[in-house]
Amino acid sequence: MAVVREFTLPDLGEGLTGAEIVRWLVQVGDVVAVDQPVVEVETAKAMVDVPCPYGGVVTARYGEEGAEVPVGAPLITVAVPGGSDDGSGPPVTGSAVDGGSGNVLVGYGTAAPTARRRRVQPSPGPLRETTAAAPGGPLRGAPAAAPGEPSHKTAAAPGGPVPETVVCPTGPLPVISPLVRRLAREHDVDLRRLKGSGPEGLILRADVERAVAATAPASVAPAPGTPTPVAPAPAATATAPTAPAPEGERVPLRGVRGAVADKLARSRREIPDASCWVDADATELLAARTAMNAAGGPKVSVLALLARICTAALARFPELNATVDMGSREIIRLPGVHLGFAAQTDRGLVVPVVRDAQKRTLEGLSEEIARLTEAARTGTLAPAQLTGGTFTLNNYGVFGVDGSTPIINHPEAAMLGVGRISPKPWVHQGELAVRQVVQLSFTFDHRVCDGGTAGGFLRYVADCVEQPMVLLRRL
Repeated sequence: MAVVREFTLPDLGEGLTGAEIVRWLVQVGDVVAVDQPVVEVETAKAMVDVPCPYGGVVTARYGEEGAEVPVGAPLITVAVPGGSDDGSGPPVTGSAVDGGSGNVLVGYGTAAPTARRRRVQPSPGPLRETTAAAPGGPLRGAPAAAPGEPSHKTAAAPGGPVPETVVCPTGPLPVISPLVRRLAREHDVDLRRLKGSGPEGLILRADVERAVAATAPASVAPAPGTPTPVAPAPAATATAPTAPAPEGERVPLRGVRGAVADKLARSRREIPDASCWVDADATELLAARTAMNAAGGPKVSVLALLARICTAALARFPELNATVDMGSREIIRLPGVHLGFAAQTDRGLVVPVVRDAQKRTLEGLSEEIARLTEAARTGTLAPAQLTGGTFTLNNYGVFGVDGSTPIINHPEAAMLGVGRISPKPWVHQGELAVRQVVQLSFTFDHRVCDGGTAGGFLRYVADCVEQPMVLLRRL
């Protein structure tokens, strides 16, 4: 006998509480295999495919494309052949799978093996789903019929059909929704006496509601000659005129755009930031990159060179690789540099994170940045690859602008901004020359350091840009 399993949206981790359904990958009636992706969802961090831990026939889908689904809400139900669930316990979710895969999201698996679900005995009480007595005897928990009366009666619901009742003496209850069970308990409806109108006799919410309406007492008409009480007319209240809603297109703040809005607004509220900037001659840096790439091997990007300069500067000024805990009123200086870099995609701005950037070589940084950038553009970044940064490098020069005062990526303490590198007149070795000039801007949390530290950091970065040989002192 097939058992209908309910698969809910799993815990996405990283503080995420829900997701938006982007595209269904299966239809009702489709046959799915274990770990087959069934729906594509967009979280505040990334676009991910959700695999189903059950194999069988899809019997229902919950939610339309574009709908927001909280963690724990049902996604689909699957009829699994040869199951053993008796339906008396709580619904099985993606986090408690009997023999399931344990996967929750592509690229973001479970941290530990899931526990086997224990069967829960029904609680005692008058609302319990009862089992049958001996053949010919009454059901336990059901009222005894008076002599000469039928074993059970159903009152007609005014204006609606009479629900058909059936006694299920043995076997599993054809109920999968916890909402249906709760509704039946609240209105003292014996689910074993209902015939479901869903697929294969599945009891739906509408079946319980019809049963509730059928057993509701009819309204009692007043006796002849009894005056009908008249409710006093409500006093007229003055209502204040409401301002008309502004016209224009309304775009919901959700997904990546909503996450960016929340994080930037929080940064502005909580972080007392300050900015400083300086122009630097990047001619020697570009010449060094050209020489490296001409020597063969993996190509080195300008962003990778700037990332390497940042890790060297943070080693010199560790106060800036930190976060502030206002609950304990402490500055937490972090041992590793998890370097985030801003990447503009079709879905909005995302900040992939290079883990332990201070341990990587220049070639390693270039390869990891290229890999994460491509994943960001295709929307395949896992949530874990977009969180946990300690410092951010923002290359807004790709937009053709010179300067900016960036907002710190909360809860980090600083961000380096890099403008476009363009030819400009520059005094070089006492003579006016055309050089490749870049503007560097630095925004920092004034709680972690004073202006001297921030200025020293930015000056060191500018010196490395102008004279890449300075980096050899830190290698």
